Amino acid sequence: MHLFYRSAADLVVIVHLMFVTFVVFGAVLVLRWRWLAAVHVPALLWGIYTEFFGVVCPLTPIEVALRQLGGQTGYEGDFVTHYLLAVLYPADLTRTVQAWLGIAALIPNLLIYGRFLRNRARRD
Repeated sequence: MHLFYRSAADLVVIVHLMFVTFVVFGAVLVLRWRWLAAVHVPALLWGIYTEFFGVVCPLTPIEVALRQLGGQTGYEGDFVTHYLLAVLYPADLTRTVQAWLGIAALIPNLLIYGRFLRNRARRD
């Protein structure tokens, strides 16, 4: 049974990483499939909100609980701190770094959506 919970926790990590990737780069997909904006904009707003206000994504406690059920040790903090910043930054996540991560997600998406809306206005 431990293997089931560990595998489920790994699956949650993969889904979480895919979500983070979608938040950051999803606007590129919207340029190709406009309907995807209806999914990407709320995801982007959630991602930016979690970074600016230090909210822990619900996927993080689910993963931690599954790890504990699988006989592994959970962790404290959020997904970005545990998985991404451990690779990118040697120091712990600070509010300043978190704000910069939010800005890093916001700016490219604003630019891409600006282009998308400008092109759409030209067609209409």
